Amino acid sequence: MSEYSRRELLKFLGVTGGAALLGSMIPGQAMARPGSFLGSGPLTPVRLPHALPIYGTQKSHLPATGKTAYYGQPLTSYTVIDDLVVAPEFERYVIVRWGDRVFPNSADYFGYNCDFTAYRPINGNREGYLWVNHEYVSSPISFATPEAPSALAGASPRIATSYPQVITGTPEAPGAALEDAPQLVRWGEFQYNQGGSVVRIKKNTNGRYAPVADAANRRYHGLSGLAINATRTDLRADGTPYSAVTSWKGEVNGVSVGKDGDNNYLIGTGPAATQVFNLSTDGLGNKIIGTAFNCSGGYTPWGTILTAEENFQAGVGAFFVGVNEAVQPDGTQLGYLVGDPATFVDPFTNTEYLNYTTGTYFGQVGEKYGWMVEIDPADASWRARKHTWLGRFRHENIAFRAEVGKKLVAYMGDDRRGGNTWKFVSKGRIADLADRNANSKLLEEGTLYVARFNPNGTGRWIPLVLAAPVNPIAPTVLGEGEATGKGITPAEVASKLRLPSRAGIAGGTVDGGFYDVTPATEAADLESYITKGGTVTRARLKDYYTSQGAVLCDCYAAANLAGATPTARPEDLEVNPRNPREVFIAYTDGAAGSDGYPDSRIFVIGKYTSDINDTQGFGGLYKIIENSADSTGVTFSWENFKQSGEAGAEGGAGYANVDNLVFDQEGNIWGVTDMSTSNHNGLGLTYDTGTNGQPLQPVFNTIDHTGTSSALTGVFGCNWIFYVPLSGPDAGQVVPFGYGPPRCECTGPTFIGDTFVISVQHPGEDSPINGDPNAGGAAASVVTRDIEILDLKGGLFNQTRTIPRSSSFPSNVPTADGGSGLQFGPPRPSVVGIRRKP
Repeated sequence: MSEYSRRELLKFLGVTGGAALLGSMIPGQAMARPGSFLGSGPLTPVRLPHALPIYGTQKSHLPATGKTAYYGQPLTSYTVIDDLVVAPEFERYVIVRWGDRVFPNSADYFGYNCDFTAYRPINGNREGYLWVNHEYVSSPISFATPEAPSALAGASPRIATSYPQVITGTPEAPGAALEDAPQLVRWGEFQYNQGGSVVRIKKNTNGRYAPVADAANRRYHGLSGLAINATRTDLRADGTPYSAVTSWKGEVNGVSVGKDGDNNYLIGTGPAATQVFNLSTDGLGNKIIGTAFNCSGGYTPWGTILTAEENFQAGVGAFFVGVNEAVQPDGTQLGYLVGDPATFVDPFTNTEYLNYTTGTYFGQVGEKYGWMVEIDPADASWRARKHTWLGRFRHENIAFRAEVGKKLVAYMGDDRRGGNTWKFVSKGRIADLADRNANSKLLEEGTLYVARFNPNGTGRWIPLVLAAPVNPIAPTVLGEGEATGKGITPAEVASKLRLPSRAGIAGGTVDGGFYDVTPATEAADLESYITKGGTVTRARLKDYYTSQGAVLCDCYAAANLAGATPTARPEDLEVNPRNPREVFIAYTDGAAGSDGYPDSRIFVIGKYTSDINDTQGFGGLYKIIENSADSTGVTFSWENFKQSGEAGAEGGAGYANVDNLVFDQEGNIWGVTDMSTSNHNGLGLTYDTGTNGQPLQPVFNTIDHTGTSSALTGVFGCNWIFYVPLSGPDAGQVVPFGYGPPRCECTGPTFIGDTFVISVQHPGEDSPINGDPNAGGAAASVVTRDIEILDLKGGLFNQTRTIPRSSSFPSNVPTADGGSGLQFGPPRPSVVGIRRKP
């Protein structure tokens, strides 16, 4: 990165006087105050496998050798370590792991796939409540999970999974497996492993956090409150009364697995709670069974957390965990999802299973999922609530602007391909930032807005209300940027716009669900939508929905109908602490998909040409600058700093698929990446005997810089952690701090005084467990391949990379650091603390 672009980044981040900030200091010296995470000592960048500008100006740490030296030249060989690797001046330790029994009820355990974390203080930074999201389930908890690789699920003899080694047994004496469980138990445990956990943590005498007993330690999960099904009168599609579905307990090989349902149901607030949930077919009104699919979230100034329900959508078959996303004009689901045929033979138990989604199986109506959920970690008696004024979509996180005397402003993103960017403004004003009940009420009444980005750098917020006029963006307009990049016409671009399906509109026959407008049909389709089939001059949302609550239940389709900009998966939004009118947004991936197509005038959809160093389409860092002083106005400007991609690519920032952002105590911005598991280190998720003759070896993805495939992200290796200092000699540089174990995502970053807390999600995902004798043992647990990489000048070099096939983290971590001290052991999603070495 050039000196000019470093100054440009500082300006983008809202830092003025860049020349002064680039003053002389010892290279690698952190500039921070005592007691903060960075402290005042050195910080040596971690040497990653790909090229970054910082490696040409200072020493870096090569993890495989443990050496610190100048590694500015391209590395022709690289060995990936199965660990959470951090800068050598820092240490990592495990705070809590999947399966840990840290709750008053010994039957409860810490959930799977940790994500967002937040800390509610009790005694400053020494003791408090840790909140952790559990997003979804994936193998190797079981190879019966959604979309588990078929070669692993069908392996004979059966290969090891982690549930028997962690939940029902130990690595030395594995217990019952979910593959052997009846449908009720298996699917119930999948639901239980999502949601969130509250765990009290306290610094011990060596300065590390550890769980401590507390009556408020508790789980929220996908079946919280299942006992309220007992009051229902409706039937499941197979004739089973839902009133009988109040437990997921059963026997697996003579072992009792699962639990009885409880009465810890959730409630809703706002328009959908009063105008839609009262119509729900479950007959439960404003009572809601469970929260699940919890990705990121936000911490409020009044001490609660909001946890985001993201991928709640499900389909019969491969992606069966979830509910029906499609709703009718009144906001209720378009029926329960049932397959055809309605049963199938489970390949693991050879018994008949119902061909349903988990929502259909347990009676969870779709309109009650996909919301922001508020929870008070310190008060178990305060019932968790879903705030429907914040909209129903695939929520990623939430960021607040909260000031006394002003309206509460919240920013959110819909993390899907073509998802929208959102803002909520409360009707009332904040009187006391610490008043939980009053401030929570502010989320129950206000206005939800969706962003419309203009190519000239301006934008406006569209209120998603019944009076909003229908004004969708034509797919050919959305495709103009890609068309220019490829030298074709917009009509030739595979763009589309997802709108609500209505009978009699654009040839529709169903009142509910979705309809995709494409370039081939856009003229007639959009005319039909705008005029409501020729019945009005300009339709409004009230012509497509029966209530404000119904609009909020169908935010994505309604927003597109009102003219919102489809974007590039907004993963994280953060209000700039130096200027609260600025909101940073990590758009993680510009690729189009089945859900939608990002506006290619605003976002790079992909690598458009065969030029080896052409711009890569792996997302980017953007910001919105509100025109109004208090951020409540309806106009803004926007900027894009740099496109994600290799540093040697055109405009490339040196990272790919940025996800969570967070500011440390000095205002430096930190980021983590979210590259797809199927692309890490160029190892795919299909398996064969492998080139070395070992069983179940991952097929190598083709990494070819003359192509346009997303597999190019394989050059970056594992998902990694970086920060951008705002002062000192590295100001404006992307500084690599560390990387995660193979096949994992590092997520949920939170700073607590001198400690950086982060989740290690899905280590070893969709891979055989390392060392498993039925998957080739130790010999098959390491893979070597060549990877083509761009150098900083835009030329190519080849690197021979040695990679663990899967991960044993944190089982392979020493017991003194919170692991199990096993060379090979089950991977366990975990929450990790990082601090400067004493």
